[in-house]
Amino acid sequence: MSKANNPKLKSWVEVPNGSDFPIQNLPFGIFKTQYLTAVAGVAIGNHVLDLVYLYEKGFFDGLGLPPGIFNQEYLNPFIGLGRKKCGEVRERISELLRIDNDELQDNVAARELALIPMEEVEMRMPIQIPNYTDFYSSEEHATNVGTMFRDPKNALLPNWKHLPVGYHGRTSSIVISGTPIHRPKGQIKPLDSEVPVFSPCKKLDFELEMAFITCANTALGSSVSTKEAEDNIFGMVLFNDWSARDMQTWEYVPLGPFLAKNFASTISPWIVTMDALEPFRVDGPKQNPKVLPYLTYEGKKNYDIGLEVIIGEGKNETVVSKSNFKYMYWNMCQQLAHHTVNGCNLQVGDMYGSGTISGPEKGSFGSMLEITWNGKDPIKLKDGSERKFIEDGDMVTLRGAAERDGVRIGFGDCSGKILPAI
Repeated sequence: MSKANNPKLKSWVEVPNGSDFPIQNLPFGIFKTQYLTAVAGVAIGNHVLDLVYLYEKGFFDGLGLPPGIFNQEYLNPFIGLGRKKCGEVRERISELLRIDNDELQDNVAARELALIPMEEVEMRMPIQIPNYTDFYSSEEHATNVGTMFRDPKNALLPNWKHLPVGYHGRTSSIVISGTPIHRPKGQIKPLDSEVPVFSPCKKLDFELEMAFITCANTALGSSVSTKEAEDNIFGMVLFNDWSARDMQTWEYVPLGPFLAKNFASTISPWIVTMDALEPFRVDGPKQNPKVLPYLTYEGKKNYDIGLEVIIGEGKNETVVSKSNFKYMYWNMCQQLAHHTVNGCNLQVGDMYGSGTISGPEKGSFGSMLEITWNGKDPIKLKDGSERKFIEDGDMVTLRGAAERDGVRIGFGDCSGKILPAI
């Protein structure tokens, strides 16, 4: 076990009970303040640790880090150093923050300059995303959708249990948590009409997802095996892949979603490293039929990460879904192996969405499409209002955390408020 993952570790930085960011987490992000341009930082409790300051004051001496590695607008140069080197940096940060280490703790001037209260920072996009792929890897979600729109007896298409279904998306409209989203508009075909109409989306939905981020460049024509995949994955974020269901129904045949998906997707600002998630590995669902050799793997490749979706703000927050990342049928190693088996090259910062994560019961479904069964069974919110889909003014927040042995490794909020169409 990594020293940084020891559940007994305590920090000299105050970490409130229930915080997403104990010393065992140490996720990376990009932040700015009134006085600092965008630079790299690490979350600890209710503070952000300024990595540029630590580097410049010699706290990372001996790690062989390039000059200016943290004084960047994005984390790409840092994570491009590779998972092993990034892990060494996390271990060093853990040392500096431990209650029995006085290097930073007793240096009052350095401590005050290096630690910045979270309320004083603005979080920015942590990475520049070269490429984005969205998978469709939750059996429960795929079964629900297939049952709803096709044949309940044959809900899954013939290929679904033989390969991780996915599609290439766009990166320009992937935004950081807190960015407001305008309701999309496009072509919709009403049930009582023979021709489509142009209209704002009437069935706007969230999709509860997670996404992993790669930390290596590979050569065109090469592939990454399931055994090699983890060396190429830096960490994970929460991911809301907003969907316009009525637009999607009309446009997705024969090539898949387009305007129904490309208007926005929201990510949480802190990248939780795979190293921090190591203690939370679990077995995934049994895969039947047997997969082809290039998709076989050994060991526990799923992660026990509790997830929830909230609609509303403050006293009117209503939890509409509680799910878990462990439900994923296809794991990240299989997704990456399939993605690259034909020679597709990876780039540092590539992002891969899990697809909607649904559990076996209605309360664990990962979209309004499933929760309300395409609007036929509305849900009631805490303020007394009903929802079939997401309405203008709604704040939707994803939250997630892995918890074990008194340690909570959280991701922070992934939130977006829906504004009217423009």
